[in-house]
Amino acid sequence: MPEAMTAPMGDGFDQMARDAVYRAMFTRRDVRSHFTPETIDDEVLARLLLAAHHAPSVGFMQPWNFIVIRGAARREKVRDLFLAAREQELPAIEEERQALYRKLKLEGICESALNICITCDRQRSKGSPLGRWHNPEMDLYSTVCAVQNFWLAARAEGIGVGWVSIIEPEALKRLLAIPEHVTPIAYLCVGRVSEFAPKPDLETHGWGRRLPLPELIMSETFCGQGETPLKSTIARLNTVAGSLASPADQRVAPAVPQREPSKEESALSLRSLNFDDASASRASQAGSGTWPAIVLK
Repeated sequence: MPEAMTAPMGDGFDQMARDAVYRAMFTRRDVRSHFTPETIDDEVLARLLLAAHHAPSVGFMQPWNFIVIRGAARREKVRDLFLAAREQELPAIEEERQALYRKLKLEGICESALNICITCDRQRSKGSPLGRWHNPEMDLYSTVCAVQNFWLAARAEGIGVGWVSIIEPEALKRLLAIPEHVTPIAYLCVGRVSEFAPKPDLETHGWGRRLPLPELIMSETFCGQGETPLKSTIARLNTVAGSLASPADQRVAPAVPQREPSKEESALSLRSLNFDDASASRASQAGSGTWPAIVLK
C-alpha cells in the first residue's frame, strides 16, 4: 500500500470509513432492473477497473482480463444466448417453481449502460506454481475476488451491477472470441440505477431467504459445536441493525461521506492510484451527506 494511503491513526479506518465499507457490502445488490439510460463516464469506469485490478490473487498471478462490451448488436446476441440457456435450465427447476422462475427478471444485458466480461487466463501463471501446486483452481478463485472488488466499488459509485450466469460458456467464448485457454468468469451488466432494492430480488419474490449466520458457524471441526458468545454477538448485531435500517438508505446513490473531504485529502488519495491532477480535482468536488445505519439484514 502506498504510504500516502495509510490511515493517520495507523492501519485501521476511522468510523466514517468503516461505515462506508460496510454500507457498500450490505447494500450491494445483484441488479437486473432499475437501470437508467445514463451513460458511465470513463473516469468512473476506470476507478471501478482499478479497484478490480487491485484484488488479491494467489501468487500475485493477476489472471484477469476485462472485456468492455458497449455495442447494442453484440449485447443483443448475448441476450439471445441467455434466453436459450434459460430454456435449457427450466426443466431442472422444481415443477412447482417453474412459473415463478419464468417471471423473474434475471438480466439487464440490453438495458444497462454497458456490459463487462471478466475472464481468467489460465496460462498467465503457468511458469510459477506458487499457491497453485496443490490447488490449481486458485486462479479462478482469484478472478472472482476481482469481480467482488469491482462490484463493491460500483456500489460506492451508485452504479448497479448484475451477474448473468445463465449463459452457456462455450457459446459466449465463440461470440466474444475468447481463446481456448481463457475462462469467462463473470458476465456483468453495469449501469446507473434509479434505486437499490431494500432486499435482494430473489428474496423479495420468495425464491429464497438469507440463511441465519449463527447456524453456519462451526467450532474447530466441521459441524463442531461451540462459539456461543460469538453467535450471540451476531444475533445482537442483526437485531440492532434491523431496527435501525430504513429502505430509504438503499435509494441514496452514490454513497457519500458525512463531511466533504478537503481538496487536498481527495486529491492525495486519488493521485496515489495514478489519477492525474485534473481528475483528482474534479473528484474532490463530490457532495456531502450522511451515512445511514449499516444494514446487516
